[in-house]
Order: sequence, then C-alpha cells, then structure tokens
Amino acid sequence: MVKMKKKIVMGAGILALASLTLAACGGKEKEAKKASDFSIEGRYEVDATKPAWQLDTKKDNKLTWYINADWLKLDWGQDMVTAKIKEDLNLDVEIITGDDTKLNTMFSGGELPDIVTLTDFNSAAAKKANTWALPLDELAKNFDPYFNEVAAQETLNWFTMDDGKTYGYPNFSNTTQDYKDNIMPVNTNFIIRKDVYDAIGQPKLDTPENFRQAMKDISAKFPDLVPFGFNPVVDNTGALEKPLQDWIGVPLETEDGEFYDRNLDEDYLTWLKTINEVYQDGNVVDDSFADDGPTFDEKVKSGKYATMLLDGISGQGGRLQEFNNANPGNEYLPIDGPQSTKGNEPTLNATGLSGWMINYVSKDAKDPAKAIQLFTYLISEQGQILTKFGIEGETFQYTADNKIEILPEIQQLQLEKPEEASKKYRLTEFLLFSHDRTNLLAAPKKDFSLKKMQEWGVGKLKPHFIIENIKPEAGTAEARSFEQIEKNWHTSLISMLRSKDSKEFDKKLDAYKKFREDNSWDDILKIQNENMAKNREKLDLDK
Repeated sequence: MVKMKKKIVMGAGILALASLTLAACGGKEKEAKKASDFSIEGRYEVDATKPAWQLDTKKDNKLTWYINADWLKLDWGQDMVTAKIKEDLNLDVEIITGDDTKLNTMFSGGELPDIVTLTDFNSAAAKKANTWALPLDELAKNFDPYFNEVAAQETLNWFTMDDGKTYGYPNFSNTTQDYKDNIMPVNTNFIIRKDVYDAIGQPKLDTPENFRQAMKDISAKFPDLVPFGFNPVVDNTGALEKPLQDWIGVPLETEDGEFYDRNLDEDYLTWLKTINEVYQDGNVVDDSFADDGPTFDEKVKSGKYATMLLDGISGQGGRLQEFNNANPGNEYLPIDGPQSTKGNEPTLNATGLSGWMINYVSKDAKDPAKAIQLFTYLISEQGQILTKFGIEGETFQYTADNKIEILPEIQQLQLEKPEEASKKYRLTEFLLFSHDRTNLLAAPKKDFSLKKMQEWGVGKLKPHFIIENIKPEAGTAEARSFEQIEKNWHTSLISMLRSKDSKEFDKKLDAYKKFREDNSWDDILKIQNENMAKNREKLDLDK
C-alpha cells in the first residue's frame, strides 16, 4: 500500500478544536436520525443474496463525499474507474477534499456531506463517530444486507464502538488471515544499485562494521553518488524510526505483554550510532536531512543514492522504473542490509486492522441507502477488480490460470507515459475501500521495478495489531504531552544522527530521555498499556 498517510499530520490543537466542534454538533436533532427513518419503498426489496445496487431502480442519484486529504485529486466520471462506478450505480458523486480546518468548519456548520472519509482513527471526529454517523450494521440491515457478505468481520469488530455498533469502514484493513496468506507486499526495502553492488564485491551489510566499511568502499569507487540514502526526514522520522526498528526486529511488546520502548532499544540505538558514524565519515550527506519529498523523488529517479533504506517503496515504483529504463542492467536490487545485533528476525509492518482512511455515512446523508450500496460495491471483488485493474477487454485479460493480466498496450502506456495512463484509467489510484487481498488476483509481472523487492519480502511481515492506536486520546493533556515528546524525538533523532562524535550522540539521547520524564511520560505509558490491554481483548489473544 502507498504510504501517503504520512502527508496528513493531526496537531493536538486542531484535534482539541475538533473535539469542541463535534460536541457542538452532537445535538438532539442529529442524535434522533436513524437509518430506519429513510424509506426505499418503490425502489427495491432488500435481498441478502444480492447487492442492493443491482436491485435499486432509482435513477440520477447524487452523493457528496468529503475526504480529509487536500492532496487527493479525483474527477468523478472523467476516468475509466469512476465512470464505470457511475454507470453501474446510476450515481454521480461530488468529491470534496480538504484539511482539518475545513473538516472542523463542516462540523461546526451543522451539516455534513453524505459520506465522510477521515484519515486518523484516533482523531476526535473518529472517536465521536456515533454522534454524527449512521451505524453500518443498521444500514446493512435496512438497505443492503449483502454488505455483510463482503465486509471483513474482524475489521468490523475492530471498529466497534462502546455502544456495540460499527460506524466506519477503512481502506486497506488487513486481517490476521491476510497476514497468514502473505497477501500484502512489503513496503520497506533496503536496496542497492546493481553496478555498485557488483563493483564492491557484493558484500554483506549485516553488521555495523560491515555496513560502515561498505559505505566507505562505495564512496571510494563512486564519488558522485551518495552512499546511503533514506526517506525525507524534514517533517517526520521517515524510515529511520519504526521502519528501521521493524527491519532489525525490535520487539513490539515486553514478555509481560506491556508497552516496549522501541525508541530506546539497545539494538536500535546501536544502528543509529552506526549511521551517525557513517555520517561522520561523510557517507551520509547533510542534504539528506534537508531534502523535501520532490527533491528526494528526483534523486531516486536519477539513481543518485547508491543504497537506500526506503519506506513506502510502492510509491516509488514509477521513479525506480524510470531509472531502470534509462540504465538497463544497473537496476536497484533488494538485499538483506543491516541485521539485528541480537539475532532478531525482521518484523516488517503493513497496514493493520485500522487500515488507512476510514469511511462513514453521515446522519445528514440524503440517501443512506445509496451510500451503503456504494460501500458494498467498492468492498466487493467486482469493485476491487475495477479500481485496481479496470475493465476486462479494455485494460486487462484473464490468463489461462485465471489470473488478471494488464493488457500489453496498457502496460506500455504506463511505462512510457505514466501521467497519460493515470489520467485516462486511474488504475490502482482510486484508494477508497482498496484492499491488498486483490493483489492475489494479479498475474506476476515480468518487467516490473518492484517485483524482486516484493519477492524478497515474502514471509517477513508480522501483524502490529497489539500496538495500533494506543496513543492517548486527542484533546487530553496526555495527548498534548505525547505530541510534544514526538516532536522532541524527531529533532533529537536527527540531531543524534548528525552528532560530531559518540559523546555528543549520548548527550542528545540523554536530553531526550529527560524531556520525556518532564512531560508526563509515566502517565502516557499507563494509557498505552491500558490501550494494549483493550487491543488484546478485541483480538482474543488471551484465549
């Protein structure tokens, strides 16, 4: 899955404001609205064996859909994917995008769009969904019981609120079975240019000593390249925090099932010190700490980095392919890279049960029946195939073994003119309700920049469900302290990695520890342990 969620960062002050505006809009009028208040008489009779969109006789339907992601660009009906949805459901959709400020304005204004998509399961809006959204189980019962045939029960259970009802359904919610079936491709890789790898003798980069030496060898043989690169760290810690921790298998919890302080794990700190030493050698450049996303993307496309620890690699597929096309034989290869000094195996993460982006039908929905039909359609295999592969005969065909294969001319267009292909078809780009399981339907690609990287990752993913959504609730004093600690960790981590020597590194680490102590870390820790216990109960891990 494309990790675009990192573009949305919810501030504590904004979340507190959201809590206030939500409280204001949770009045009696909205509370009184129920799914059963809406009638479908004369349109269709519900049938548990058929999706309601196939039964509904109403024409010229229209819904408004607000998505709290101002960077998302969707023109309904202008590309193959949305045009087909429009045709099948007799439905026009007005897509509205925005940021937290716009979201809060909507709530305070007293009227919401028909469908609302949030980007944070922990936000004030999500926590108060029962005050402004309609329960999905009631919508399914009244208008489209087939919804329960396509929705994942474990996902519905995970999103159940204290009143026993489920209001939101996410994109990319991967279940326990999905992990067992290895349906998700890895999204973190350590990669190296083939020409560089061959020139330095294809060494192991497993230990801190071997890693540091390899960077020195690269610098000597390829002075125009940056030996080691990583995702931008201007606004967040990028690949150098959780992805690196997962890469070397830092534990998710203590032996007693409580919160494990991954940032201060000895193994992890050893590798941070190693990266700092590589920086002191001149083989991590200062630009890497200042580059923004577009600058980094251009360097990936041009092959500027000899090696990279790259998180969200699926989002770099096009740029890696461009480099491969321009430099045949010098493509980036996945290798094991840094390994745990404690012997831990990688525990790479993919999107968990909480998914990314949560979709709701608001109590202001003019036609909640059509809204739940859209949910069912997009979650179903038919909708998943459409949004990922398009239409049979026009963009894909079935192989002899019943796998889906993108037509050669479409593949060619994607490779040579990716922007034109994107605008015309939007394959894999309509992410609302997307699910990684659809990947199992695809035929293996022969010439694909990420193929080897995904093959390398098979079996290396591990569910992180137990530590999902355990931070303090938005708007609380602990949440504000947590945000300050997170900000301090970001600046501390970058500062540690740019230290002039180990003494300075340790000094900055100690300052971070002290900052935590002075900002209610013990109270935060208590909340995280309580939330982990709730997760354990939801997951039936004690049975």
